[in-house]
Amino acid sequence: MEKYLDIFRESYAGYFRYLLDEITRFHWENYFYGLIAVSLGVWILELLFPWRKNQKVFRKDFWLDTFYMFFNFFLLNLIVLIFLSNTAEALFNDFLGVVGLQISNFELFNANALPYGVGLLIFFVVSDFVQWNTHRLLHRVPFLWNFHKVHHSVKEMGFAAHLRYHWMEPVVYKSLLYIPIAIIGGFNIEDVAIVHFFALTVGHLNHANLGWDYGPLRYIFNNPKMHIWHHAKVLPKHTQYGVNYGLTLSLWDYLFKTNHVPHDGRDIELGFSGDETFPKDFITQELYPLKTKK
Repeated sequence: MEKYLDIFRESYAGYFRYLLDEITRFHWENYFYGLIAVSLGVWILELLFPWRKNQKVFRKDFWLDTFYMFFNFFLLNLIVLIFLSNTAEALFNDFLGVVGLQISNFELFNANALPYGVGLLIFFVVSDFVQWNTHRLLHRVPFLWNFHKVHHSVKEMGFAAHLRYHWMEPVVYKSLLYIPIAIIGGFNIEDVAIVHFFALTVGHLNHANLGWDYGPLRYIFNNPKMHIWHHAKVLPKHTQYGVNYGLTLSLWDYLFKTNHVPHDGRDIELGFSGDETFPKDFITQELYPLKTKK
């Protein structure tokens, strides 16, 4: 028990020190200023090349999504995720110890043993596939869908909508992402930062007011013209659980036949059935899944 109390104390103290360092000291893998830089860059692209030209610069829920962006990216870690992540890792390692195993038993290879970039590419592809499957679960399991509704309550797309999600989602994502982290070792913080900022940029672009599909690359990378259909309020009956689950890569949707881009979706209605009564503010949106019985 004392071990887990120490994890609790160090998780909060350590992350607070980290967050303070991120804000007060600039370095190239700085997540705080990296988020600001990527967000400003994509927002400028929206202003220069707007797909929906009648959409306001400060679109519907712009400030709510901006708050979500910083809350989910930083404060959520401080409040709960770092402690949960560290505790889950300790419990998993303790369980392996009981059955006579170590985390190294699951490591398929070490990225350092491969040419630079190869291991990182494998880690990125495996991680994205795990996240694609996790995203499908969020749509297919009613309990998880209640949490995911927060993200789908977006009615006008913009870059900051990327990080509008309920705090439970990263708990699910991070738990399952422990799989590729466990089987692929040897990464340093610079490697992780490369993957992280690339995924962040693609995610922002996917939700931005941009009419891009990247030409032939659309079959590999998710894009705004594809992702808008993931947020469509009305879809064919055979796609009742959703379409276009890709986060960074669209490849999985084309491989597993969950792709759906029937026509230009610039002006389609966004949301989900019954979203008229969905809460409009941060607190009630966060509490919504806990109050919903169905």
